[in-house]
Amino acid sequence: MGQTDTFLDKFSNKLMPIAEKLNQNRYLAAIRDGFFACMSIIIIGSMFLIFPNFPYQGFIDFMNSIFGDTWILFCNRAYDMSVNIMTIFVIIGISRSLAKFYKVDSISAVISSLTAFFILTPTITDSADKASLGLPMANFGAAGLFLGIISTILACEIVRLVLQRGWKIKMPDSVPENVSKSFEALIPAVFVIVIYLFIFFGFRATPYGTAHNFIFKILQTPLTSLGSTLPATLIVQVLATLLFSFGLHGPNIVGSVMTPIWTALTVENSQAFKAGTALPNIINAQFDANYVKLGGCGTTIGLAILLLFFAKSKQFKALGKLSFAPSIFNINEPLIFGFPIVLNPIMMIPFILSPIIFASLTYFVVNIGLVPIANGINIPWTMPPILAGLFIGGWRGAVWQVVEILLSIAWYYPFFKMADAQSLKTESEMSQ
Repeated sequence: MGQTDTFLDKFSNKLMPIAEKLNQNRYLAAIRDGFFACMSIIIIGSMFLIFPNFPYQGFIDFMNSIFGDTWILFCNRAYDMSVNIMTIFVIIGISRSLAKFYKVDSISAVISSLTAFFILTPTITDSADKASLGLPMANFGAAGLFLGIISTILACEIVRLVLQRGWKIKMPDSVPENVSKSFEALIPAVFVIVIYLFIFFGFRATPYGTAHNFIFKILQTPLTSLGSTLPATLIVQVLATLLFSFGLHGPNIVGSVMTPIWTALTVENSQAFKAGTALPNIINAQFDANYVKLGGCGTTIGLAILLLFFAKSKQFKALGKLSFAPSIFNINEPLIFGFPIVLNPIMMIPFILSPIIFASLTYFVVNIGLVPIANGINIPWTMPPILAGLFIGGWRGAVWQVVEILLSIAWYYPFFKMADAQSLKTESEMSQ
């Protein structure tokens, strides 16, 4: 064990500073905060997509008999005004987070960021008189997500730099604070608008025409294509469990990078699902949350079941009672830190390798058609397994999650048995 501990210490000392820097990076943290801020509205909007696509025809017939076909339009409106304009909500969340970090007025940062994004967004015009009629809603959904993130960060940096240089209108102390802040925001807003106007007309002089087209073709399409591949997903999943094994919240760290990519893939699926066309992406946010992380990161639902029903040591019996309920809702910190899995050379093996097994198996059964592609309905990540599978993949999704739970039990069993026996022996020796 001495050599193993030395290796783990060296590995941890090299890995932890890198992981901590990633976790504390202000831009990644702001992106994460932006998605967290709008997650509730996205989940609610996605729930409205469940009803017209409920996996039981009897429910659809019942609703049609009461409301006619118009109730579907009611649900679609909620979805369109939440999920389909999610980029706006993400912009608000990111700009507010950066404003808090830089200690500048959050309202000014939000308004400047939204203005910057709207300037870059092409308008819909009347073909006859060229009058502007509105902004294309498609650019406010997943297609505009990456541009929204980039333009928001740049706009907030402009506001910060202008204010740091003291380029602001300072009002007397007698002026009310809300009025004073409005005047302070004038000069930063001028810089944002002018710079983004140059960017907008600069792109009009290129073959791309708009910043949206440029970002989508140059950045978003390659990244989403990479994020939708199994090899990239396996690397990300293993990295998350590896970081967690050393006490760092791996899903949060890698989520800062992967959440925009997987969310865009999920929204593409939900739009196809709503339109009744083929779902394009096997891998998306639901693939990660509902098929790879049953019980939490590392697919520990099986370990929680083993602790509750099969543990012999007093320590693990107590842990089973404490950890089972959170595990049902995909929260496994009690297991990770209470078992513990962190810095436990034995338990780190199944924990780190589990994503390879469950991600690969799920990709295989979905690819051959045994399980349908996740439909893009953004159910909460705390949705219990089986019920989650029913909503995102019908009865076949639910059955597959049952199979995964059984596989998780079998996967963790030999490691659990070893740890339980060792704990039982320790308890026996202490009682003598």
